[in-house]
Amino acid sequence: MEKTVRCDIVSAHAEIFSGEAKMVFATGVSGELGISPRHAPLITQLKPGPVRVLQANDEEAFFFVSGGILEVQPHEITVLTDTATRGEDLDEAAAQQAKEEAERELADRTGEMEVAEAQARLLEAVAQLQAVERLRKNLKR
Repeated sequence: MEKTVRCDIVSAHAEIFSGEAKMVFATGVSGELGISPRHAPLITQLKPGPVRVLQANDEEAFFFVSGGILEVQPHEITVLTDTATRGEDLDEAAAQQAKEEAERELADRTGEMEVAEAQARLLEAVAQLQAVERLRKNLKR
């Protein structure tokens, strides 16, 4: 039985990660996913949040994605997203500022489209702050 699966995390701007993984964890629209080698084929939408990759060397790589698509094939896992950030590059202060700006925009409520856009930005900023907190907890272990 195979012990790893190829994993690629690709944003609109660059390939963020490419390597062998023992497990990949992500947040789909229906909940948390744990994908191992030879998993059944699957395509699902991802919510903004963390993606963790347990690499072949037992090190864990941590990423934040703004949402996107997760495609699983028996020998390959692909995460396609507009934006992805390595865990160590997450900026807590910038995420907090984005959250506060989105909250202010929601309080001003003008057009319906503007409200939807502000809600999406707020959800992404909150997810990024949660990812920072989760990464901080993982580093303490």
